[in-house]
Amino acid sequence: MVDVSAKERSAREAIAFGKIELRRETLELIGKNQIGKGNVLATARIAGIQAAKQTSQLIPLCHNLNLSHVGIDIATSESGLEVKCVARTIAQTGVEMEALTGVAVALLTIYDMCKAVDKEMRISDIRLLEKTKRDV
Repeated sequence: MVDVSAKERSAREAIAFGKIELRRETLELIGKNQIGKGNVLATARIAGIQAAKQTSQLIPLCHNLNLSHVGIDIATSESGLEVKCVARTIAQTGVEMEALTGVAVALLTIYDMCKAVDKEMRISDIRLLEKTKRDV
């Protein structure tokens, strides 16, 4: 683990993004809340938030951060769903791994919940959109 003890604490935010391609029929089932495992969007949001909070348990040498905010937004696109995660903290190190983990697990949750009805799903474009740091 990198020693960040000499660094000043600062307000940090990271925004990550990813998407999952779904068949039109699958999107309609999600919209009507007719996926057998339950409410896909609500479950994916909770899973993404929980994952961001557990990032240091999942990724070796990742600092354990006290998150002040994690938000997961899921939007419909022409080809499926797009997931955005915003993570915030006041710490000596960045929060991008938490935002990326939130996106990845939200997408994996959607995949898991829809795999019985859609064999053509494809997760892609997981990336960091932005990270910022400001003095506190």
